[in-house]
Amino acid sequence: MFNKIAIIGDGAMGTVCSILLCEKNIPTVLWGHDGAQLEKFKNARENTLFLPGYKLPDSLEFQADDSKVFEGVDLVVCAVPCQFIRPVFGRLKQYVPISAPIVSVAKGIENKTLLRPSQILEDVLGAGIKVAALSGPTIADELAKKLPATACAASSDKQLAQAVQVTFNIYWFRVYSNTDIVGVELAGAMKNVIAIAAGIIDGVGAGDNAKAALLSRGLAEITRLGVAMGAEERTFSGLTGLGDLVTTCISPSGRNRSLGQRIGQGQSVKEALAATKSVVEGVATCESVKELAREKAVEMPIVEAVYAVLFEEKPVFDAINALMSRKLRAE
Repeated sequence: MFNKIAIIGDGAMGTVCSILLCEKNIPTVLWGHDGAQLEKFKNARENTLFLPGYKLPDSLEFQADDSKVFEGVDLVVCAVPCQFIRPVFGRLKQYVPISAPIVSVAKGIENKTLLRPSQILEDVLGAGIKVAALSGPTIADELAKKLPATACAASSDKQLAQAVQVTFNIYWFRVYSNTDIVGVELAGAMKNVIAIAAGIIDGVGAGDNAKAALLSRGLAEITRLGVAMGAEERTFSGLTGLGDLVTTCISPSGRNRSLGQRIGQGQSVKEALAATKSVVEGVATCESVKELAREKAVEMPIVEAVYAVLFEEKPVFDAINALMSRKLRAE
């Protein structure tokens, strides 16, 4: 168990982590990039912007001062959207204690560099930093309600994975451990792209048969690329693969699925993005996944179709027809 934890990022997931850790009586401090916004959360004892309706623990400390947030901290939680990890931790680098491991709850792949969250942290802070990922089917609103949920703590350092497992495990949140951080992070990132496609299916009313096919074939694509990048195949049938994929593709509150649904209902990509409060990780990740698939020569037709809709203005029904008319093959 860790003595004090700093959570970097005051979005929904960072806020949920703070609620959980405070309930376990672990001293916890929450940092946000916008001091004025963080002060509002502190005064309201509620994250009124990203997780409204849930009281924040009295014991939770709020700190917007970069130089003070890490005082006495021996574990750091990175709850910053993937595309913002580099600038945020570049800003904080001089204060981050090199002895404190970092647990990433971000799900994405950085554009251009094609790095996973843990790799971005290592790139910014140096290879000496210890990193882990906490991932799985974790819709923040359900966690805040303390509904039963599970996740996986992953690190190439088995002892760190187990330490994170023990730290975050609580009666309503069961945590497993895994040493395949490559697979865990890739699965968490890529499922968001498939979730956009699932939302499009909902938006056009294509039906449950179509969604079941999408999840099955989408998981096949995710697994192919993951294995090509050195992940373990079994990871993709677990909590961080199939489990997270199912949740993200069916949850009404999932940002990626909801964005896809708006597009399927006729909104432009720009309009759908404007209607979403938080960052929709699957959009930027789609660019990165498409590039990784090209580099590894892995066939990913669903990802290609989503990319065409998001970035090439391809009509939704044209993209669906192209998928349905592909050359017949064995499963």
